[in-house]
Amino acid sequence: MEILKVSASSAPNMVAGAIASVMRSDGKVEVQSVGAGATNQAVKAIAVARGYLAPVGINLACSPVFGKIEINGEERTAIRFICFDIGE
Repeated sequence: MEILKVSASSAPNMVAGAIASVMRSDGKVEVQSVGAGATNQAVKAIAVARGYLAPVGINLACSPVFGKIEINGEERTAIRFICFDIGE
């Protein structure tokens, strides 16, 4: 599954386009964020991506989970949004 990493400075519309693109080709994608600002941008991007995908019959949903990732040798807690199509 492809992983898209979102930062606090990520543009939600750009991330939404990337989510929509991966969903169209693979049917699932993981969106990762670390920190409140990044998580805010990720949630906005997922909401926008739903609007991009609905006209082509993809009903986007996501399941948020905690995950451990390593950044510069330091372990951090990330929010991982596992996105998938729930159909009609």
